[in-house]
Amino acid sequence: MQNSDPIWDHVDTHRDDLIALSDRVWGMPELLYGEYRSCAEHVAVLRDKGFTVHEEMAGIPTAVMGEAGEGGPVIAILGEYDALPGLSQVAGIAEPKATEAGGAGHGCGHNLLGSAALLAACALKDWLAETGTPGRVRYYGCPAEEGGAAKAFMVRDGAFDDVDAAITWHPATMTKVDEAQSLANTRMDFVFTGRASHAAAAPHLGRSALDAAELMAVGVNYLREHVPQESRIHYAYLDAGGTAPNVVQARTKVRYAIRSTTLAGMLALNERVKKVAHGAAMMTETKVDISIMSAVSNMLGNTPLEEAMQAAMDELGGVPFDDADRAYAAEIQKTLTPEDIAASYRGNGMEVREGEPLCDYVVPRTAPGSKMMGSTDVADVSWKVPLVQARVSTVAIGTPGHSWQITAQGKSPAAHKGMTYAAKVMGVVGRMLMTDEVLLARAKKDHAERLAREPYICPIPEDVRPPLVPRPVAAE
Repeated sequence: MQNSDPIWDHVDTHRDDLIALSDRVWGMPELLYGEYRSCAEHVAVLRDKGFTVHEEMAGIPTAVMGEAGEGGPVIAILGEYDALPGLSQVAGIAEPKATEAGGAGHGCGHNLLGSAALLAACALKDWLAETGTPGRVRYYGCPAEEGGAAKAFMVRDGAFDDVDAAITWHPATMTKVDEAQSLANTRMDFVFTGRASHAAAAPHLGRSALDAAELMAVGVNYLREHVPQESRIHYAYLDAGGTAPNVVQARTKVRYAIRSTTLAGMLALNERVKKVAHGAAMMTETKVDISIMSAVSNMLGNTPLEEAMQAAMDELGGVPFDDADRAYAAEIQKTLTPEDIAASYRGNGMEVREGEPLCDYVVPRTAPGSKMMGSTDVADVSWKVPLVQARVSTVAIGTPGHSWQITAQGKSPAAHKGMTYAAKVMGVVGRMLMTDEVLLARAKKDHAERLAREPYICPIPEDVRPPLVPRPVAAE
């Protein structure tokens, strides 16, 4: 890889500082809406690099925006820094070993995600100042992607109202332009309230909330046969009512995740699941209260931006891994199954290649990958403004999402190379949007045409607030 684009040089100027940020965030894993230390680290770097900082975006204490430049188009680069529960892991080894029993860990690479996005913003800031080009670059530090839907709340609050286009990325097993496929997702809580009684002496006087929750599960399981095959419904008991079997449980709380390939399909499926809950309450003579915890839309693509990002990747080439990177990735692959490795290739429309621990090339946009069956709050930004997302290789081919293996690789030299590559790609696309009026106009036209076919409806009701958590005393 030879430097030929000025953005690449500006990325290299700030690379070491932002790699250090990524490693610090890796070492302080925080869960959704509790990312106080991680957010503070990003704020400190934004201030140090000369950005104008706006904190508590949309009233969320761990959301931040940094802006630089004047006039021209507003280009947003989106970052994240939340971790996952139960994925604590020692870095740099190829065996499961927690740093803290039961602790959180960056098992989705968001320490890299936020740092690379900020690195791209730093490069664009310097380039704008150097060239005198009109335009503003914004770094959005977004919390709670893992189930908290912070970006959807931010969209609803108007945080992106004056943005012209948005760019982001995600750590991955392979490098490619994202296919903009995800599932719309609602996380809905069902609280059943009954009447406690002695389960042996007076069972007839009790009304079991636990029975209601279990009957709901049965009903939803029958419902699964009669929904589109790409839809998904999952659930978890948040409160099963207690541990005493000789008491009729008076209260249970269960959370359902309801997913569909389209926003309209998810909203319709939500109503069907609610009917099942009401039926369970009727059968058990209990009461059910239903509330939405969070919700996100499905991703909206943008062909002009995807073509521009593909051109930026093709010019840059693949991530420049070395033999040491490949050796560590090969050790990680020994912890995986052949099915894990094959799934990486199939998901990216590629034939399985033997003896390939890392992806050091760019997957063509024409490769027919399988649909991504996860959900992300990036999707709601894609409905608000034209958006493009990169997938960049930072881990061994076959590494499953949300795994200890991702946490273990989160501070590796290969991960650092991947995040630097991602910053260069995003920075170049940002520069193209700042200077190519035709590209930006085409991106906006594509976006408007998609919205004309299906207008955006925020999946989070107006009265629902983000499920914020208090600032820890140690973070004061």
